[in-house]
Amino acid sequence: MGIISPRDGSPASKALFTCLVIILSPLLILAVFIYLLWGAILYLAIWLTFRKQFAVFVYSNSPTWKDYIESEILPRLGERAVILNWSERRNWKTSLPVLAFQTFGGYRNFNPIGIVIRPFRFAKTYRFFEAFKEFKHGDSRKVEKVKSELFEVLGI
Repeated sequence: MGIISPRDGSPASKALFTCLVIILSPLLILAVFIYLLWGAILYLAIWLTFRKQFAVFVYSNSPTWKDYIESEILPRLGERAVILNWSERRNWKTSLPVLAFQTFGGYRNFNPIGIVIRPFRFAKTYRFFEAFKEFKHGDSRKVEKVKSELFEVLGI
């Protein structure tokens, strides 16, 4: 019992699986097309609005990184990036920075994150979550590495 698998089972279950794939494939293709179209429209909107590079930095009020980010990263970012606080996301209005974060930030290890989008290039993400797990235990090397990569791309 469980998930229908074409590898085991009777010819009837293989036929049912094949029928489901055939029936659902147009929906899957449509979903992929809409996702790609949305990404293309968002890139175009960002490129036309900002013309140069565009950066978003998202963090939260976690005691693991809040003090470090507010003293070491945010002051150096200055006007070069839009800053979003995940802990205050209820107050976020729909905007290009919020949409960029939601689209390019992903669903795992998305906080803290820096996202940089340059004209006619794909978004580059700088994920700090794993680095801060080590930072919490006294090893700051990975945080410094990700931070320096982000600052280098931003020209800081």
